[in-house]
Amino acid sequence: MFTGIVEQVGRVTRVTEQGGPLTLTIQPARMWPDLALGESVACSGTCLTVTGQDGAGFTVDLSRETVAKTAPHWHAGARLNLERAMTAGGRFGGHVVSGHVDGTGEILDRCEEPGAYTLTVRAAPQLARYLVPKGSVTVDGVSLTVVDTGGPGGSRTDLKPDEFTLWLVPHTLEVTTLGGWRPGTRVNLEADQMAKYVERLLLLREAASGREVAR
Repeated sequence: MFTGIVEQVGRVTRVTEQGGPLTLTIQPARMWPDLALGESVACSGTCLTVTGQDGAGFTVDLSRETVAKTAPHWHAGARLNLERAMTAGGRFGGHVVSGHVDGTGEILDRCEEPGAYTLTVRAAPQLARYLVPKGSVTVDGVSLTVVDTGGPGGSRTDLKPDEFTLWLVPHTLEVTTLGGWRPGTRVNLEADQMAKYVERLLLLREAASGREVAR
């Protein structure tokens, strides 16, 4: 489990393919001295298992499914937001993040505002129902607050149902990869866990009520 508070940025230094899966070598800005084999690291929002480490960097394996369902960050030179799994006694600064990417999005627009930047993002269509004004969303591993959304229940009529906006302060741009986002950039998205649980509960309750009526 993660919080969406990026600890540092790393860079992919090597990519090897072994009969399908990809093995990435990632070099963090500062290697964690206690990083252990088998632990989880969120790499731009994707929970990956450490398969090796040499004191300067670590390796992770990506299945074809992971590569196909996530943003195209898995190439040499790519910069990744890194966060280790949270500890029980750690400070919870973001929101509950599983590291299981729900889909990808595309940066549509970036506009500089006084003291901040405004981004407009188009989400995968199936994620639109989980995006609410002032709700939480994980974008490339960063816990962010949705500002406005379009469609039913949205807060801006000029946005489509699968579009939402974000406000980013300069500090966020400096300590994450978000400063490199431009229109056309693909990003990993994870919707708020609570929204998905509530939807599932309501669907099961509705299905159970339908069975009771049919009897």
